[in-house]
Order: sequence, then structure tokens, then C-alpha cells
Amino acid sequence: MAERLKWGILGNANIARVCVIPAIQKSANGRVHALASRSPDAAGQVADDHKIPCIYHGYHELLSDPEIQIVYIPLPNHLHHPWTLKALKAGKHVMCEKPLACNADQARDMADAARESGLLLMEAFMYRFHPRSQRIKEMVVKGSIGAPCLLRSAFCFHMDDHLLSAGEGARLKPEMGGGALLDVGSYCVSVARWLFGQEPTRVQGQAVYHPGGVDIHFVGSLRFAGDGLATLEASFISALQQTFTVVGSTAAIELPHNAFVPWEKDATFVVRAKDEAQGTEHVVPGADEYRLMVEHFADAVSGRTPLAYTPEDSVLNMKVLDALARAAQSGSSIDL
Repeated sequence: MAERLKWGILGNANIARVCVIPAIQKSANGRVHALASRSPDAAGQVADDHKIPCIYHGYHELLSDPEIQIVYIPLPNHLHHPWTLKALKAGKHVMCEKPLACNADQARDMADAARESGLLLMEAFMYRFHPRSQRIKEMVVKGSIGAPCLLRSAFCFHMDDHLLSAGEGARLKPEMGGGALLDVGSYCVSVARWLFGQEPTRVQGQAVYHPGGVDIHFVGSLRFAGDGLATLEASFISALQQTFTVVGSTAAIELPHNAFVPWEKDATFVVRAKDEAQGTEHVVPGADEYRLMVEHFADAVSGRTPLAYTPEDSVLNMKVLDALARAAQSGSSIDL
């Protein structure tokens, strides 16, 4: 049986409570050793529910625990950079929520610190570990849809109207790394780069901004070498959109609106030949992509496998996000 590495969680965020802590506790090679939170009562309930032995009331206390080997950071975006650097300095491997940072310069600092310390750092893009995503990537690489030429992606939802009107929450605060592009558009940029297997050369963007300053409704386009194009949609003010489609010269692959988060239900996708209107549905048995992600990272820490993607990949993702933000603000195309 694989060694069960000890994880520490910085913060009691919803993504940690609902998705990542349960995934670590179910994993074959890890367990949550400690949770640090500034709300001890809420943390105590989570610790009881998931049988977490240690609770710390400060993040520094957790980083000082010599038993912890991996730290997971689900903090607001503006805290990813400083707490990743602190965790690495404390000798911990780090899995950090997306987006890795608020900009590419911060992401580069984090990647450099991981390399210099000999520790692993990975951005938590869980969708890449789902068997459906893996199968689609394999089909694209093998040429099953011909040469990929177009990718459409969307990750949109309607935020609570009270939060929108009051400007409450980290997602709506510029100083906390808010905005739809960073929050959910990061998935769209990631999947486009991943499936095209290259970096875009030019981007364009259009955005609607909240009175507080963050983008809340974003449409962007990416140009890739070889005439590949991608579009992305990210929004806090639209009906649910959570999907992507990759179109090749001979066929297209289309996903329903659970493309990035199918939970543990059977996951489907449709393959349409270039002249078909309906296509054929494929079914992938349900899987916990969060568990697959944390097991992969623990295996990489243990030296059993290389990282599926490096911090340098996350730096490149941030560069595209930075360029899209500049394009929307300036109304100009941005060359990369």
C-alpha cells in the first residue's frame, strides 16, 4: 500500500470542505493531518466531520508542524502568492488553487521558489485528471478528429444578486484578485492551451465591469499557430454555462454543461463526424477528479510519477490571462 502522506489545509474555504478534504481522506496515499482556520468553531466542525486530528488557529502554526509534507492552499487569489512562498520556505510541497496567482510575475516567483527549494508546486486544475478529459486529450493527440482548428469553452454562472449589488466577496474585489476571467476563465484558457498543445500567439477580449472594478462578464478569443482559434466565455451574471467543444477538420467533440465539474456521475461526450448533425454519445464511468488529482500529486511528491504539468505551465496560463485582461481594458489585440 502506498505511503499515506500528511496534508495541511490553509483555510476553511468551500472548495476545501466540499471537494478537496473529502478527496484526500478517500485517497489511497494521503490523509489530512491539520486544518488552519481563523474561524475555530467552523474548523472544529469540519475536523470532526472528516476526522482531522489537528486544528491550528493560524497559518504559520500549521506551516511549523514538522509532520506535514504537503500544503493545500484554497485561500482567496491574492493570498496564493505569499502563502505558497511561505509554505515552500517551510519545506512543504504545495498544491494551490487556481488561478495560481494574480498575474504572471507572481506565478513566476512561485515557480522559481519551488525549483530552487527542490519542492513540488502544482495548480489545482482537477478537470485534467478526469478520465473523460484524458480520453478527449488522447483522441485529439491521436488525430481522431483531424487537425484541431477551433475550440469553444464557457464557464459561467449567475452570482447571488445581493452579493452583486453589495459588491461583497473576494470574487468582486480587485485587491483580492477578483473577476470572472481569473475565477472561471482560467479553466477556459487552460483547456484551450492543453488541447491545442501550444501557446496562443494573439488574444482579444471584451468585458463588462462591476462598479467595483472587476470584470463580471467576459468574452475572449485566442489565435494559435496553424490557424487554430479558440473562444472563451466567463461570467458572474449569466445562466449556467460549463462546457467546451473541440472541432477538428474531420470531427468535433462536444460536452454537456458539466465539462469541468461532472462530480462523480457518469460523464458523457458526443463525437460528430464532419457531416453529421447528431453524432454518437460516449459514456465514461463516474470518477472523483479531485481524488485523482490529490493522489497524483502525492505520488509525484513520493517520486512515483512526474507531475502531469509543471508550475511553468501555470506561468504560461497566467501570461495569457494577463494579456486577455489588457486586451479587454485597451480594446486592442495583444500579441504574445
